[in-house]
Amino acid sequence: MGACSESSPAPPSHESCSTPDPTGSRHLSLVIASNGILRVAGGASTVLVGIYLADLAGRGFGVGAGLVGTLGAISFGAELVGAVPLGMLSDTVSTRVLMTCGALLAAVATLLFGITHDPGVFVVSRALEGLAAAASVPALLAHVTDATASNRTLRARAMSYFELSLLAGLALGGIVGSQLWSVLGTRAFGALAALYIVAAVLLFVGSAGSRRHRGGDIWAGLKRSLATPALRRLAPVWLCMNAILGLWLGPTLYFLLTNRSNGSQLLTGLFADNPAGLGWLLFAYALVFGTGVVVWSRFLPRMDLSRALRIALFAMLGVSIGLLILNHMGDQPLRLRWMLTVVIGALIMIESGFTPAALSLLAGAVGSAVGRGAAMGIYSFLVSLGALGGSVLAGITGRWLAIDGLTYATLGLALVALALLPRLRSARPSKAEVI
Repeated sequence: MGACSESSPAPPSHESCSTPDPTGSRHLSLVIASNGILRVAGGASTVLVGIYLADLAGRGFGVGAGLVGTLGAISFGAELVGAVPLGMLSDTVSTRVLMTCGALLAAVATLLFGITHDPGVFVVSRALEGLAAAASVPALLAHVTDATASNRTLRARAMSYFELSLLAGLALGGIVGSQLWSVLGTRAFGALAALYIVAAVLLFVGSAGSRRHRGGDIWAGLKRSLATPALRRLAPVWLCMNAILGLWLGPTLYFLLTNRSNGSQLLTGLFADNPAGLGWLLFAYALVFGTGVVVWSRFLPRMDLSRALRIALFAMLGVSIGLLILNHMGDQPLRLRWMLTVVIGALIMIESGFTPAALSLLAGAVGSAVGRGAAMGIYSFLVSLGALGGSVLAGITGRWLAIDGLTYATLGLALVALALLPRLRSARPSKAEVI
């Protein structure tokens, strides 16, 4: 990775060395913070939906687990289907419009859910919320790609903080949702809709001056994205990583942690007597992971991105092995278990660098021309597809080997991703694109 110098060639079509624009950086920070609000609201919405439906069931309405699962699948499916088309749309329509409209659509969907008992309206509401996410995420990433086109350091940090904003939703969404319900009851949906509106306003202000590629052919942009070597070679690695995400962040893990069906494993049934502890476990994980992302944001601008991906994957292998050992240390002293837990926590911080490095690599490869929105739509599609596959795999392996099953599956997927990683070397940016 070369250093920035005045004599370095910097064609307009490539990333170049430039002095950061303080105003642009502030606006970008506002967009990233707004995404954090959207993610917290999204996490809170999921919790509110579950609590509200349980409340309806308790009052005699015809609501069961089947409807709850179906609504979750509809929201997820709508985001999956809408990611690529709406990403393509951001290549011709201002990303500012798409991001703002996505947040407003989520507000409408949330408000709609809380004012009815009709399952048909529930279905429409969750589908709208999935489409809102599909509109917001690719457009936001396309905006970040445009806004950091001339500053690779800012891009690496922006992608790191984008990942951090996702963790905010993971850590705080459940807490916000449950607290809103306890204080406001069904009026919590209105309060959450107001939070979405606040995010929409902040996105509108923060994305002032967003670029629109006038006259761009969205189909040519899609073809350009699909022809990008980095995207094609990153896709299978990305699928593996998001399958791992689906393994650990789906309902299977929560079921296993609160179920005593397998007494030979330390972690199985760990929270059987204290289900509320799951929320704090998730908060602690997000805090550890987020700390790692902040640290990585300082190192990524000066690192080869393929190397960063490799380091993160090796750390993931270490986490898997550590969890396998910890899960069978029930007869060991508490001090040893805590020591291993600290080591696992440190490795989780290291593995957190994968997503910001992968996003920086993808943004650098597609550039800020027509096709960057389609590429980010493909990214969102792969995230959803991988998470869906991981959730299914968790159900299979969890039923077979409980927590060990999830850990073995993670180990296998990380090994596959590591084996595929060398294919990215030939897709690295040219010297003119590297600071």
